[in-house]
Amino acid sequence: MNAEQLIRIALTNNLDIRITEIQPRLDQYSLNGLYGAYQPTLTMNATHSYDSFPSGVFTQEGLVYPATTEQINSYGPGFSGFAPWGLNYSLTGPLSEQNVSGAPDLYSSQPSVTLSQPLLRNLWINSTRYSISAGKNQLKMDQMALRLQIMTVINNVMAAYYNLIYARENVGVQEMAFKLAEETTRQDAQEVKAGALAPLDEKQAESQAASSRSGLLAAQAGLIRQENALKLLLDLPQDQWKDFTPVPSEHLLALPENPDIQGCLRNGLEKRPDMLQAKLAIEKQHLTIKYTYNQLFPEIDIVGNYGRNATELTFNNNLNTIQRGDYPFYSYGVVMTIPLGNSGPRNAYKSAKASLEQVLLQVKKIEWSIVTAIDDDVANIEADWLRVDATRQARVFAEEALKAEQTKMEHGMNTSFFVLQAQQTLTARRLDEIQSLVRYNIDVEQLAFDDGTILDRNHIELRAR
Repeated sequence: MNAEQLIRIALTNNLDIRITEIQPRLDQYSLNGLYGAYQPTLTMNATHSYDSFPSGVFTQEGLVYPATTEQINSYGPGFSGFAPWGLNYSLTGPLSEQNVSGAPDLYSSQPSVTLSQPLLRNLWINSTRYSISAGKNQLKMDQMALRLQIMTVINNVMAAYYNLIYARENVGVQEMAFKLAEETTRQDAQEVKAGALAPLDEKQAESQAASSRSGLLAAQAGLIRQENALKLLLDLPQDQWKDFTPVPSEHLLALPENPDIQGCLRNGLEKRPDMLQAKLAIEKQHLTIKYTYNQLFPEIDIVGNYGRNATELTFNNNLNTIQRGDYPFYSYGVVMTIPLGNSGPRNAYKSAKASLEQVLLQVKKIEWSIVTAIDDDVANIEADWLRVDATRQARVFAEEALKAEQTKMEHGMNTSFFVLQAQQTLTARRLDEIQSLVRYNIDVEQLAFDDGTILDRNHIELRAR
């Protein structure tokens, strides 16, 4: 199983990614809900009222008026809403049907439209527009958080993958060391029986074999731990956990990278999700300053109203009168509201400006952390590249030294003590070489993470829906 396959599994199953992935969806739902402020509202009402009045006498004229009853049917359709540029509008069409003591019905209506447009406060921005813009900003920030989480998981998977290769190679090296120690112990036992070797040399060989066996058992336990660490990142279902054994299909190689530090710095400052989040935080704070500054001004609104009156004996005549506009009514004017003191908005504006200074300092801190991390990564890669070659040569020399000591022992020029020392040295040099290869590859992946190109390096493209 190669690294690309493991990354695909992790991107599908990793719980941290799946948890982080939900937040942009929640942001989108909230943002869609904020746009509901611009959806108009339709109202309808219908009422029936009845009144009865007793008969009486006009005291001055002495006239008697009869008892009367009054019935009124009222209908009140309405349509109101709020426009993105701050305009409030309302359309109403009240209609009433009045009947008094059996007299002919009387139809009255007053359809009208009322408008209110702010000229200063709430003109270029208001609470609704601020909330929508802030919601868009938060959606982008959480998308960047998801991108950062994906990058983090990929980086962790790659590190775990290379550490797993090291763990398996370590087991192989320890097995070779154990076999060499056992072979040396067997040969020493034969030499002791033949009287050609002192018993002390045999005990030294047995001690080395026991130590090698201990190293092998420790390496096998380390391999199991590293397999579990990788499976934890993959978040496999429980029914697949025990049956899944990741076996790397790749061998450790050190391919020259020669990173351009200036290009890496440029990529890091332009592509790192946390850097993009910091820039979005600046945009959001500028938006807050814009809104709080607008709230410093008094409210000056142009208001207007226009409608038509009609009172007729029939419904059709009422409609005709409304249509002709024989009895219009209208009003217009300016409404000014000046808060005395206005300490709340003034301090909110000052707080927003101070928060911007804080955000800018945080951005500068993130910039320096990125620059420092990339500089460290490039230095580590350059040093590890040299270390890979040095450890390879050290391993080759240790192999030759072991062969030389074995040849001397075969010719009776030394004892197994020197052979055992050479075996220990060879085991250490082999592990050094493997560790340097792992460290080099992990540092290369870390640089790709720190300069924001790890997705491109692994041929992964993210698209926001």
